[in-house]
Amino acid sequence: MEQLLSIGAEALRKAALNEDAKAYVLNNEALYKLMKKAADRYIGGENLSETLIKVQDSNDTGFKCSIEYMGESTRSIMQAAKATDEFLDICKAIEQKNLNSTISLDLSHIGLEVSESLCYEHLSKICETAKDREVIISAEGTERTDRILKLYQNGSKKYANLSITLQAYLHRTTDDFEAMCNERGRIRIVKGAFETAKGLSLPRGQELNNRYIYFVEQLLSKGHPCSIATHHHEIQQEVKKLIDTLKPNKELYEFESLFGIQTDQLAQLKDEGYPTKLYFVYGQEWYLYLCNRLAEYPLNLFRALQDIVESK
Repeated sequence: MEQLLSIGAEALRKAALNEDAKAYVLNNEALYKLMKKAADRYIGGENLSETLIKVQDSNDTGFKCSIEYMGESTRSIMQAAKATDEFLDICKAIEQKNLNSTISLDLSHIGLEVSESLCYEHLSKICETAKDREVIISAEGTERTDRILKLYQNGSKKYANLSITLQAYLHRTTDDFEAMCNERGRIRIVKGAFETAKGLSLPRGQELNNRYIYFVEQLLSKGHPCSIATHHHEIQQEVKKLIDTLKPNKELYEFESLFGIQTDQLAQLKDEGYPTKLYFVYGQEWYLYLCNRLAEYPLNLFRALQDIVESK
Protein backbone atom coordinates (compact mmCIF):
# COMPACT_ATOMS: atom_id res chain seq x y z
CA MET A 1 0.00 0.00 0.00
CA GLU A 2 2.79 2.44 0.94
CA GLN A 3 4.50 1.82 -2.40
CA LEU A 4 1.26 2.44 -4.30
CA LEU A 5 0.67 5.68 -2.40
CA SER A 6 4.22 6.80 -3.18
CA ILE A 7 3.72 6.05 -6.88
CA GLY A 8 0.42 7.92 -6.84
CA ALA A 9 1.95 10.93 -5.11
CA GLU A 10 4.80 11.10 -7.63
CA ALA A 11 2.36 10.91 -10.55
CA LEU A 12 0.23 13.71 -9.11
CA ARG A 13 3.26 15.96 -8.56
CA LYS A 14 4.31 15.42 -12.16
CA ALA A 15 0.76 16.19 -13.29
CA ALA A 16 0.90 19.41 -11.28
CA LEU A 17 3.92 20.57 -13.29
CA ASN A 18 2.58 19.45 -16.68
CA GLU A 19 1.62 22.67 -18.46
CA ASP A 20 -0.14 20.81 -21.29
CA ALA A 21 -2.34 18.90 -18.84
CA LYS A 22 -3.11 22.11 -16.96
CA ALA A 23 -4.07 23.95 -20.15
CA TYR A 24 -6.25 21.04 -21.26
CA VAL A 25 -8.19 21.04 -17.99
CA LEU A 26 -8.61 24.81 -17.77
CA ASN A 27 -9.68 25.17 -21.42
CA ASN A 28 -12.11 22.25 -21.49
CA GLU A 29 -15.40 23.54 -20.06
CA ALA A 30 -16.81 20.16 -19.04
CA LEU A 31 -13.58 18.91 -17.50
CA TYR A 32 -13.00 22.27 -15.82
CA LYS A 33 -16.36 22.06 -14.05
CA LEU A 34 -15.72 18.51 -12.85
CA MET A 35 -12.23 19.25 -11.54
CA LYS A 36 -13.42 22.50 -9.96
CA LYS A 37 -15.84 20.49 -7.82
CA ALA A 38 -12.88 18.60 -6.37
CA ALA A 39 -10.90 21.83 -5.91
CA ASP A 40 -13.72 23.55 -4.01
CA ARG A 41 -12.88 21.49 -0.92
CA TYR A 42 -9.46 23.13 -0.73
CA ILE A 43 -9.87 26.71 -2.02
CA GLY A 44 -11.55 29.80 -0.66
CA GLY A 45 -13.13 30.54 -4.03
CA GLU A 46 -12.27 31.85 -7.46
CA ASN A 47 -12.33 35.47 -6.30
CA LEU A 48 -11.51 37.51 -3.22
CA SER A 49 -15.14 38.23 -2.31
CA GLU A 50 -15.96 34.53 -1.95
CA THR A 51 -12.86 33.98 0.14
CA LEU A 52 -13.49 36.89 2.49
CA ILE A 53 -16.82 35.33 3.49
CA LYS A 54 -15.08 32.09 4.49
CA VAL A 55 -12.34 33.99 6.30
CA GLN A 56 -14.90 35.99 8.28
CA ASP A 57 -16.75 32.79 9.19
CA SER A 58 -13.47 31.22 10.32
CA ASN A 59 -12.59 34.29 12.40
CA ASP A 60 -16.02 34.08 14.02
CA THR A 61 -15.27 30.53 15.15
CA GLY A 62 -11.88 31.49 16.60
CA PHE A 63 -9.42 30.83 13.79
CA LYS A 64 -6.82 33.31 12.62
CA CYS A 65 -6.43 33.09 8.83
CA SER A 66 -4.05 33.77 5.97
CA ILE A 67 -5.07 34.64 2.41
CA GLU A 68 -3.12 33.92 -0.77
CA TYR A 69 -4.03 34.73 -4.36
CA MET A 70 -3.01 31.63 -6.30
CA GLY A 71 -0.47 31.81 -9.07
CA GLU A 72 3.25 31.80 -9.71
CA SER A 73 5.90 32.39 -12.34
CA THR A 74 4.62 35.58 -13.94
CA ARG A 75 6.88 36.29 -16.91
CA SER A 76 6.11 39.91 -17.74
CA ILE A 77 6.05 43.26 -15.96
CA MET A 78 2.34 43.57 -16.72
CA GLN A 79 1.45 40.15 -15.27
CA ALA A 80 3.51 40.78 -12.15
CA ALA A 81 1.93 44.21 -11.65
CA LYS A 82 -1.56 42.76 -12.05
CA ALA A 83 -0.86 40.08 -9.44
CA THR A 84 0.59 42.70 -7.10
CA ASP A 85 -2.57 44.79 -7.43
CA GLU A 86 -4.60 41.77 -6.32
CA PHE A 87 -2.44 41.37 -3.23
CA LEU A 88 -2.88 45.07 -2.47
CA ASP A 89 -6.64 44.51 -2.68
CA ILE A 90 -6.29 41.68 -0.15
CA CYS A 91 -4.42 44.00 2.23
CA LYS A 92 -7.07 46.70 1.91
CA ALA A 93 -9.97 44.27 2.34
CA ILE A 94 -8.45 42.77 5.48
CA GLU A 95 -8.10 46.24 6.99
CA GLN A 96 -11.54 47.45 5.90
CA LYS A 97 -13.28 44.38 7.30
CA ASN A 98 -10.96 44.21 10.33
CA LEU A 99 -10.24 40.55 9.69
CA ASN A 100 -7.79 38.54 11.76
CA SER A 101 -5.73 37.51 8.76
CA THR A 102 -2.26 37.64 7.29
CA ILE A 103 -1.22 37.74 3.62
CA SER A 104 0.76 34.95 1.94
CA LEU A 105 2.43 35.01 -1.46
CA ASP A 106 4.91 33.43 -3.86
CA LEU A 107 7.63 35.87 -4.92
CA SER A 108 7.51 34.39 -8.42
CA HIS A 109 3.90 35.57 -8.60
CA ILE A 110 4.93 39.21 -8.17
CA GLY A 111 7.90 39.30 -10.52
CA LEU A 112 10.81 37.20 -9.26
CA GLU A 113 11.33 35.66 -12.70
CA VAL A 114 11.16 39.09 -14.36
CA SER A 115 13.76 40.74 -12.12
CA GLU A 116 14.70 40.78 -8.46
CA SER A 117 14.44 44.56 -8.33
CA LEU A 118 10.89 44.52 -9.71
CA CYS A 119 9.92 41.79 -7.27
CA TYR A 120 11.34 43.72 -4.32
CA GLU A 121 9.50 46.86 -5.44
CA HIS A 122 6.22 44.94 -5.50
CA LEU A 123 6.94 43.23 -2.19
CA SER A 124 7.64 46.61 -0.60
CA LYS A 125 4.29 47.97 -1.78
CA ILE A 126 2.50 44.99 -0.30
CA CYS A 127 4.31 45.23 3.05
CA GLU A 128 3.57 48.95 3.28
CA THR A 129 -0.10 48.51 2.39
CA ALA A 130 -0.46 45.61 4.84
CA LYS A 131 0.78 47.91 7.62
CA ASP A 132 0.83 45.82 10.81
CA ARG A 133 -0.60 42.74 9.08
CA GLU A 134 1.93 39.98 8.50
CA VAL A 135 3.13 39.25 4.94
CA ILE A 136 4.45 35.70 4.60
CA ILE A 137 6.73 34.65 1.75
CA SER A 138 5.90 31.08 0.69
CA ALA A 139 8.38 28.38 -0.28
CA GLU A 140 8.99 27.49 -3.94
CA GLY A 141 11.25 25.18 -5.94
CA THR A 142 14.93 24.84 -5.05
CA GLU A 143 16.04 26.80 -8.12
CA ARG A 144 14.52 29.90 -6.48
CA THR A 145 15.53 29.38 -2.86
CA ASP A 146 18.67 31.56 -2.89
CA ARG A 147 16.85 34.50 -4.47
CA ILE A 148 13.86 34.14 -2.15
CA LEU A 149 15.98 34.15 0.99
CA LYS A 150 18.06 37.07 -0.28
CA LEU A 151 14.97 39.20 -0.93
CA TYR A 152 13.54 38.24 2.45
CA GLN A 153 16.72 39.27 4.25
CA ASN A 154 16.75 42.59 2.43
CA GLY A 155 13.07 43.19 3.14
CA SER A 156 13.23 42.09 6.76
CA LYS A 157 15.64 44.90 7.57
CA LYS A 158 12.99 47.42 6.55
CA TYR A 159 9.66 45.70 7.19
CA ALA A 160 8.89 44.22 10.60
CA ASN A 161 5.77 42.53 9.21
CA LEU A 162 7.65 40.32 6.72
CA SER A 163 7.99 36.57 7.38
CA ILE A 164 9.57 33.60 5.60
CA THR A 165 8.84 29.91 4.95
CA LEU A 166 11.51 27.22 5.29
CA GLN A 167 11.19 23.66 4.00
CA ALA A 168 12.37 21.07 6.52
CA TYR A 169 13.03 18.37 3.93
CA LEU A 170 15.81 20.32 2.17
CA HIS A 171 19.29 19.49 3.46
CA ARG A 172 20.35 23.11 2.94
CA THR A 173 17.72 24.31 5.41
CA THR A 174 19.97 23.39 8.33
CA ASP A 175 22.28 26.24 7.30
CA ASP A 176 19.52 28.53 6.05
CA PHE A 177 17.74 28.15 9.37
CA GLU A 178 20.59 29.69 11.35
CA ALA A 179 20.77 32.64 8.97
CA MET A 180 17.01 33.23 9.06
CA CYS A 181 16.99 33.16 12.86
CA ASN A 182 19.12 36.31 12.70
CA GLU A 183 16.21 38.12 11.04
CA ARG A 184 13.26 39.37 13.05
CA GLY A 185 10.40 37.91 11.01
CA ARG A 186 8.35 34.84 11.82
CA ILE A 187 9.72 31.58 10.43
CA ARG A 188 7.07 29.29 9.02
CA ILE A 189 8.18 25.65 8.97
CA VAL A 190 6.72 23.28 6.36
CA LYS A 191 7.84 19.78 5.46
CA GLY A 192 8.21 20.64 1.75
CA ALA A 193 6.29 19.23 -1.19
CA PHE A 194 8.22 20.18 -4.34
CA GLU A 195 10.01 17.57 -6.40
CA THR A 196 13.80 17.94 -6.03
CA ALA A 197 16.91 16.56 -7.67
CA LYS A 198 18.35 13.47 -6.01
CA GLY A 199 20.34 14.21 -2.87
CA LEU A 200 18.79 17.59 -2.10
CA SER A 201 16.06 16.50 0.27
CA LEU A 202 14.83 13.92 2.73
CA PRO A 203 11.94 11.61 1.82
CA ARG A 204 8.83 11.53 3.98
CA GLY A 205 9.50 9.51 7.12
CA GLN A 206 10.70 9.64 10.70
CA GLU A 207 14.00 11.36 9.89
CA LEU A 208 12.11 14.25 8.32
CA ASN A 209 9.65 14.34 11.22
CA ASN A 210 12.55 14.55 13.69
CA ARG A 211 14.18 17.35 11.72
CA TYR A 212 10.91 19.27 11.60
CA ILE A 213 10.47 18.98 15.37
CA TYR A 214 14.10 20.04 15.89
CA PHE A 215 13.55 23.29 13.97
CA VAL A 216 10.40 24.06 15.94
CA GLU A 217 12.11 23.29 19.24
CA GLN A 218 14.97 25.64 18.35
CA LEU A 219 12.55 28.44 17.48
CA LEU A 220 10.51 28.00 20.65
CA SER A 221 13.68 27.85 22.76
CA LYS A 222 15.06 31.01 21.15
CA GLY A 223 11.75 32.83 21.55
CA HIS A 224 11.67 33.39 17.79
CA PRO A 225 8.20 33.78 16.21
CA CYS A 226 7.22 30.64 14.34
CA SER A 227 4.39 28.95 12.50
CA ILE A 228 3.99 25.17 12.77
CA ALA A 229 2.52 24.51 9.34
CA THR A 230 1.81 20.79 9.21
CA HIS A 231 -1.18 18.45 9.26
CA HIS A 232 0.90 15.63 10.73
CA HIS A 233 -0.89 14.65 13.93
CA GLU A 234 2.15 13.08 15.62
CA ILE A 235 4.25 16.19 15.00
CA GLN A 236 1.48 18.39 16.38
CA GLN A 237 1.38 16.26 19.53
CA GLU A 238 5.16 16.43 19.98
CA VAL A 239 5.12 20.20 19.55
CA LYS A 240 2.37 20.44 22.16
CA LYS A 241 4.72 18.70 24.60
CA LEU A 242 7.46 21.22 23.77
CA ILE A 243 5.06 24.10 24.31
CA ASP A 244 3.86 22.71 27.62
CA THR A 245 7.50 22.40 28.74
CA LEU A 246 8.92 25.67 27.39
CA LYS A 247 5.74 27.72 27.96
CA PRO A 248 6.43 30.32 25.24
CA ASN A 249 4.27 33.41 24.88
CA LYS A 250 1.26 32.60 22.68
CA GLU A 251 2.17 35.52 20.42
CA LEU A 252 5.30 33.62 19.37
CA TYR A 253 3.74 30.53 17.79
CA GLU A 254 0.74 29.20 15.90
CA PHE A 255 -0.43 25.89 14.47
CA GLU A 256 -1.39 26.26 10.82
CA SER A 257 -3.40 24.05 8.46
CA LEU A 258 -4.53 24.48 4.88
CA PHE A 259 -8.26 25.02 4.47
CA GLY A 260 -10.00 21.73 3.72
CA ILE A 261 -7.28 19.42 5.03
CA GLN A 262 -7.75 17.78 8.42
CA THR A 263 -9.38 20.90 9.79
CA ASP A 264 -10.81 18.84 12.63
CA GLN A 265 -7.30 18.45 14.07
CA LEU A 266 -6.77 22.21 13.97
CA ALA A 267 -10.16 22.76 15.60
CA GLN A 268 -9.14 20.43 18.42
CA LEU A 269 -5.95 22.42 18.96
CA LYS A 270 -7.99 25.63 19.00
CA ASP A 271 -10.40 24.20 21.55
CA GLU A 272 -7.41 23.23 23.71
CA GLY A 273 -6.31 26.87 23.75
CA TYR A 274 -3.47 26.83 21.22
CA PRO A 275 -3.19 29.66 18.63
CA THR A 276 -4.39 28.37 15.25
CA LYS A 277 -4.49 29.60 11.67
CA LEU A 278 -6.40 28.47 8.57
CA TYR A 279 -4.64 29.08 5.26
CA PHE A 280 -6.95 30.08 2.39
CA VAL A 281 -6.01 30.29 -1.27
CA TYR A 282 -8.23 31.60 -4.05
CA GLY A 283 -8.19 32.29 -7.76
CA GLN A 284 -8.70 30.48 -11.04
CA GLU A 285 -5.21 28.95 -11.10
CA TRP A 286 -6.26 26.11 -8.83
CA TYR A 287 -5.04 23.16 -10.97
CA LEU A 288 -1.51 23.07 -9.52
CA TYR A 289 -2.83 23.55 -6.01
CA LEU A 290 -5.34 20.70 -6.34
CA CYS A 291 -2.72 18.28 -7.68
CA ASN A 292 -0.33 19.11 -4.85
CA ARG A 293 -3.02 18.64 -2.21
CA LEU A 294 -3.96 15.25 -3.62
CA ALA A 295 -0.28 14.28 -3.88
CA GLU A 296 0.20 14.86 -0.16
CA TYR A 297 -2.24 12.03 0.52
CA PRO A 298 -3.23 10.19 -2.68
CA LEU A 299 -6.18 8.47 -1.00
CA ASN A 300 -7.81 11.91 -1.17
CA LEU A 301 -8.43 11.01 -4.81
CA PHE A 302 -11.40 8.98 -3.61
CA ARG A 303 -12.73 12.01 -1.76
CA ALA A 304 -12.22 14.08 -4.91
CA LEU A 305 -14.29 11.56 -6.87
CA GLN A 306 -16.99 11.80 -4.22
CA ASP A 307 -16.97 15.60 -4.49
CA ILE A 308 -17.30 15.36 -8.27
CA VAL A 309 -20.20 12.90 -8.13
CA GLU A 310 -22.15 14.46 -5.26
CA SER A 311 -21.71 18.20 -5.90
CA LYS A 312 -24.45 19.97 -7.78
